[in-house]
Amino acid sequence: MDETTYALIRFQEPGDSKARSGLLVGDRVLPLDSDINSLIEHWDSMETELDSLAASAGGDTGLDRAAVEILAPVEPAQVLQTGANYRKHVIDLAVAHREAGQDAEEVRAKTAAMMDKRAGQGTPYFFIGLPTAVASATDDLTLPSYSTSHDWELELAAVIGKTAFRVTPEEALEHVFGYTMVNDITTREYVFRKDMPAIGSDWYRAKNAPGFLPTGPLLVPAKFFGDPQDVQVTLKLNGQAMQDESTQDMIFGVAKLVSEASQIMPLRPGDLVLTGSPAGNGQHWGRLLQDGDVMEGTITGLGTQLIHCKDETTTESSKQ
Repeated sequence: MDETTYALIRFQEPGDSKARSGLLVGDRVLPLDSDINSLIEHWDSMETELDSLAASAGGDTGLDRAAVEILAPVEPAQVLQTGANYRKHVIDLAVAHREAGQDAEEVRAKTAAMMDKRAGQGTPYFFIGLPTAVASATDDLTLPSYSTSHDWELELAAVIGKTAFRVTPEEALEHVFGYTMVNDITTREYVFRKDMPAIGSDWYRAKNAPGFLPTGPLLVPAKFFGDPQDVQVTLKLNGQAMQDESTQDMIFGVAKLVSEASQIMPLRPGDLVLTGSPAGNGQHWGRLLQDGDVMEGTITGLGTQLIHCKDETTTESSKQ
């Protein structure tokens, strides 16, 4: 008998402010007593029970998915983000920012050779995100009024299942519980500090406003997800595909990312490791987020995000 597949979610029932964990089996939600991080941490002892619960789910078991509010499926203590990890994305950026007089194809070829060398000999580029930026896959995104340069970056995210500290790439995926989807919103004009060029990037201001990490809707255990290096990352803006790339284009795969991140800091159950975003963000298209935009994000097997964008000034006016 084939194993019943399921995902983990966090949800709220109507009129109840308490967040709960659950199994999503088809369109049925099976409530669980443990919080999401406890489920992840104690997976070894609970997996068989949850497998059996999922297998017993019938047409009227649990709750109807449409009757509950789906929250972000994780509550990470730490969020690690990865920069410049898709080959085509980095090449496109190099071409876009080439110096006057430089031939585009020469820059493209030179950058491609550099990325191939980096994949074999280099190390990933990490920075820290804040858990307070995590939002659900359907929460409205308020575009802060201090800028008009807010951008999208849809990403596959690994969710740590077992504490990982200085693990090898060969060991790394044993420490991954599963996968979810994150849209890493970025305020472009804040990425680099023009007043402090020697310091460089300012990821705090660029990426950590409320709601800047729409996450979920699903947390899919690794055993149901398959190969993380062979899924499609697609983001549509108002129905038009802007990002549409396979994770095969990553410079460093999930195993390498988790291993390298663990060399400096212990990764704990429930932590998020974002894996970078493919080509096709707003900066590439010369079209950044605006009031009224709708982003639809999908990654193979991880459900759909649907994010409506609203200017902060519009949101404040509606409250008055």
